[in-house]
Amino acid sequence: MGVESLVKSQVTQQSEFKQLQQQLVERWCSTDNFDTQERHILVVPSLSLDQEELRKIEGVNHYEERLLFSLIRLRNPNTRLVYVTSQPLHPSIVDYYLELLPGIPSSHARERLTLFATYDGSHQPLTQKLLDRPRLLERIRRVIDPNKGYMTCYNSTHLERELSLQLGLPLLAVDPDLLHWGTKSGSREIFRRCGIPHPVGSELVFSATDLAMAVAEVWEQLPTLQRLVIKLNQGFSGEGNAILDLRPLQGVAPGTVNHRERAKALLSALDSLSFQCSTETWPHFAEKIHTLGAIAEAFIEGRHKQSPSVQGRVTPLGKVEILSTHDQELGGPDGQIFLGCSFPARADYRLLIQEMGQRIGKELAAQGALERFGVDFIAVPKQGFVSSEWDLQAIEINLRKGGTTHPLMAMKMLTEGRFNQEDGLFYTKQEQVRYYRASDNLQKPHYRGLLPSDLMDIIVSKQLHFNSILGIGAAFHLMGLPVRVWKARADLHWY
Repeated sequence: MGVESLVKSQVTQQSEFKQLQQQLVERWCSTDNFDTQERHILVVPSLSLDQEELRKIEGVNHYEERLLFSLIRLRNPNTRLVYVTSQPLHPSIVDYYLELLPGIPSSHARERLTLFATYDGSHQPLTQKLLDRPRLLERIRRVIDPNKGYMTCYNSTHLERELSLQLGLPLLAVDPDLLHWGTKSGSREIFRRCGIPHPVGSELVFSATDLAMAVAEVWEQLPTLQRLVIKLNQGFSGEGNAILDLRPLQGVAPGTVNHRERAKALLSALDSLSFQCSTETWPHFAEKIHTLGAIAEAFIEGRHKQSPSVQGRVTPLGKVEILSTHDQELGGPDGQIFLGCSFPARADYRLLIQEMGQRIGKELAAQGALERFGVDFIAVPKQGFVSSEWDLQAIEINLRKGGTTHPLMAMKMLTEGRFNQEDGLFYTKQEQVRYYRASDNLQKPHYRGLLPSDLMDIIVSKQLHFNSILGIGAAFHLMGLPVRVWKARADLHWY
């Protein structure tokens, strides 16, 4: 195919995709509403991200279970749902989620759920595995009415767009052409446009030499800076971050040598970066800079720091909605890796980050974005100790579902409650306030060898199951890991 034909083909595909997405206006309905219309939903929980970066996440091949909260749609009596995974889901896991649905017999929901698997445990994105299996796609077509259905996913790329086009299903996700706004460099541009405070940082670079120049420029803007964060432009869960300690480099600090000498010394210092992933090395990281690009950003110091986030969405109707706020729990060598979260974020800044999230959402909507977005912040007390006044700095936007998506949706599934943007709290149907804590990283050596059915025995015998009468208890996810059980525990209670 010639270049001209290829360009025409791409333009045609983009036009067809936009037309498909416009159909979401009639086919999509919020999970907050009881929906009696016949709808068909295809869930493709593919992590279509840089596969080398994903391999840094232990157990990442089981993250396809994260979207099982989508089964909440089955509480609508005429909704049919198709869920696709790389490997078959353990029956106990499916039964567990169906039993969480309040007010509906699990057998009724199970009849409207169809499970497919590619039987492929490789590190390819699930969506690619589907595209490589035309017979499986044909089986999916047989159970989904293209005139009543749509497709949802974990994150959107050209692969999800291609699958959407092949199946003739509109995709409830951002157009892949807009993914720039969810990168580290794109986030900074949105922050500038919206007047959102964010750390001093650099433009996007694609070489170690240019990165050293960028680091020098950031340091010159903030001569008292002690550390910098080097971020791969498309890093995931903080694993693509590295820390450069400037304190041992005071001999080339601003005011001592010229810019060129400073950049030269910084280039040599890059091989001593502190990586958040224990298996990362500078030669490999430098290669990723060439392919993904990277930015340099001031590291925010503070004896007491919080990492709040706000989640929102742009609906198919074009409305921007705030869905939740959280305080994130971060770990790793320098506190860069997501471990879990608690809902809601502190009252000190909860409504402020909601307001900033609303502004960011409106700008994303103006660019044509659709569906979920999350904004992460760093909060430091203005007085140097815990107080009611905080300095908030936005650090990134994620245009996808994330680690705070499934805990909130699990609570909606358990309680049929709603988030109230007026005060940032979550209320049950009985107007009782609910809170939760969730972990993505609960690991212990003696969990090795436990199967999902073993976990079910433990849940029942130890009375850990969610109590639907009291509206409190624990819910579990990522139960399919064969050598270690990771559980996201949502403790729902009121003060």
